[in-house]
This record gives sequence, structure tokens and C-alpha cells, in this order.
Amino acid sequence: MPRVVVDVMPKPEILDPQGKAVLGALPRLGFQGVTDVRQGKRFELEIAGEITEAVLAEVEQMAETLLSNPVIENFTVRVEQPVAGADR
Repeated sequence: MPRVVVDVMPKPEILDPQGKAVLGALPRLGFQGVTDVRQGKRFELEIAGEITEAVLAEVEQMAETLLSNPVIENFTVRVEQPVAGADR
């Protein structure tokens, strides 16, 4: 079944306290070299039928009205192609 992914991230000018908390925890856990972390959300939408321009436009509208807050977040919409044997 086709899957559309919506990734939502805070806009660059918006403070990200969750990302800063992760950034602070990484060195304490022994991970080095990470200079910044931004935390966002990922939505995976299983779509019945074919992915058309109209379907993608509708997903964009979903992202703008429900899945994100356009005042403080940016989003991207993409079609994810399944990879054989990639299930974990």
C-alpha cells in the first residue's frame, strides 16, 4: 500500500528545548561530534489507491491544518517507496 510521509520540524528561528536536551545528553552518554539537534515529528499515512497530484495536495492540506502548526513549524510531504526486507 502506498505511503506518504509528512515530516514536521520547528522553523529555524524557533527555540527547540527538546532538541537542546538531546544535544546535552549525547556527550554524557559517550556520543561525540554532534553540534546541533532539532526534534520534529514524522507522520506516515497509508493511502488507499494511487498516489496522484490531487492526493498529495490533500495531504499538504492535512499537514497545514492538522499535522503541523504553520506559525512555528515547517513540513515536507513525500512518497516513501517500500524497500524489500527493510522491516525491523
